[in-house]
Amino acid sequence: MAHSARRDSPELPDFSLLKRLARDQLIYLLEQLPGKKDLFIDADLMSPLDRIANVSTLKQHEVDKLYKVEYKPIVSTSDQLCFLIRPRIQTVKWICDVANADKAAGRFRRYKIIFTPQKFYACEAVLEEQGIFGDVTTDEWAFYLLPLDDDIISLELPEFFRDNFLAGDQRWVRTAGSALHLLHTVYGPFSKIHGIGRFSKMAYESWREQVEEGETKARQAEIGKVFLIDRDVDYVTPLCSQVVYEGLVDDIFRIKCGCVEFGTDVTSSDKRVKVMLNSQDKVFDEIRNEHFSNVFGFLSQKAKNLQTAYDKRRGMDIQQIKTFVSEELKGLKQEHRLLSLHIGASESMMKKKTKQDFQELLKTEHSLLEGFEIRECITFIEEHINRQVSMIESLRLLCLLSITENGLLPKDYRSLKAQYLQSYGVDHLLTFANLKQSGLLVEQQPGETLTVMESKVGKLVNDKAAGKLTDAFSSLAKKSHFRALSKKLNLVPKSDEEYDLRVPRDMAYIFSGAYVPLSCKLVEQVLERDGWTGLEEVTRLLNGHEFSVTGSSGGESRAKNDAQRIVLVMFLGGCTFSEISALRFLGRERGYKFIVVTTAITNSSRFIETLLDNHA
Repeated sequence: MAHSARRDSPELPDFSLLKRLARDQLIYLLEQLPGKKDLFIDADLMSPLDRIANVSTLKQHEVDKLYKVEYKPIVSTSDQLCFLIRPRIQTVKWICDVANADKAAGRFRRYKIIFTPQKFYACEAVLEEQGIFGDVTTDEWAFYLLPLDDDIISLELPEFFRDNFLAGDQRWVRTAGSALHLLHTVYGPFSKIHGIGRFSKMAYESWREQVEEGETKARQAEIGKVFLIDRDVDYVTPLCSQVVYEGLVDDIFRIKCGCVEFGTDVTSSDKRVKVMLNSQDKVFDEIRNEHFSNVFGFLSQKAKNLQTAYDKRRGMDIQQIKTFVSEELKGLKQEHRLLSLHIGASESMMKKKTKQDFQELLKTEHSLLEGFEIRECITFIEEHINRQVSMIESLRLLCLLSITENGLLPKDYRSLKAQYLQSYGVDHLLTFANLKQSGLLVEQQPGETLTVMESKVGKLVNDKAAGKLTDAFSSLAKKSHFRALSKKLNLVPKSDEEYDLRVPRDMAYIFSGAYVPLSCKLVEQVLERDGWTGLEEVTRLLNGHEFSVTGSSGGESRAKNDAQRIVLVMFLGGCTFSEISALRFLGRERGYKFIVVTTAITNSSRFIETLLDNHA
């Protein structure tokens, strides 16, 4: 069931050091404001902060009360206020309002703003404009990386995707470069850096600048190769429904900072339960990368094994029972608690995901990926929109149709857009503009719809017949970038053979054997070739910006073996749990260990939500 790693698999570096560095720096910054103080924290920093320094740690360093930033007048009576925030103009303006309200009331307080991961000039300009630049002290908490598990690290910057790929705001690129620099400083030197995408190249250059500015110390390398990849290199993968266990849990219950909250339908009680989902949870660790169809069988077997372990108490003498209670019982109880939670979660997901609708949805997605029965797919999407099943899901399917078909035919684009706006409201016009700008939902330009083959056919028959043929061939004969990439990299395995999901043969298992994620296939191909040689046509279809650079050689013995099989893959713009599962599979097959660093964990819903016109 759970795939076992190769015996020669290298050990992963210990990333708990990153947490200690972040915690120590935060404590140092808090102590710069001596005495009791109230701490105001940005809402989206609360979960990451909890993983670094809990409430008791903060209290030990004279934090009296904790508040969430809520953009309204404050109730704190403390004479010292500390604000831990992201560098956002809206938040800085609110702090200015707080300080100016105190001034107007004749109240004197000390204010400290800690920006994380860095402060921007625009924020300081706001302080100056509002007349409080001299009344506050500002600092930076260089909290770039949050380890979520042994092999997952997040920058916790979900806004990276919208800011860069839609708004063209590149301020977070240096943050990504700084994160890479921190990893290089602590776990480097890297032997080779590969990348693809405009922002990947910029992040690499930012990192190189920082390396050249700082001192280089010869160290034993713990990470060998690095791969940087822009999210827009592969839009298809985050638009597909997830069917591995961890991905499904994220889709339905929302995993936040490696933690999930299960409701009463899962816990079978009147209480909600928060659970950390990582490799420490032995039950979860064995099923997280599995296709959902295999999970129930495993959990059922696990329950039987657990019962057998409990039953062995019978017939024990006093001494044996004493040993059993002190050494095994606590572990069995913990395993039993986790097992019942994952069984409850699986049952809840089963109810939601095995309905006829979901099966039809997956069938439509697979048809779009294969490029078959496109007219039927469009009909399904129209029904989905007209029944108002889900606003986000309808958009997701439209985007998947557009990307796999290299844009929609003008008549289809106009018709589907009109139906969507009628069904969900004309205020979504801006959303369509956002999707068009980011290349997710576009209309084909004249001349793109006919292939050479269709043109030749058109010359052989009369206009009327040619029109019919054009309609029939428009979706099948068209050469889109996705189709060409799919063919070159064999992204869609042949569907004439049965795919056994219990014994996966390639990374396609994460999408029920229908599709190998393009992002992960690129990583596989580049590692095989040790560069982009032989992939020139692929990179041309992906608009280039690829690079391979040999890093500094930290010529220790480990750099030549173990570290070379530790590969760090950095996703700029978010990655999904499905991609993480695929890379883990690839690592097991090839004797690598992958570390995934991402600006944020995403899924199809969050991916689309970031591009909605009303997204704050």
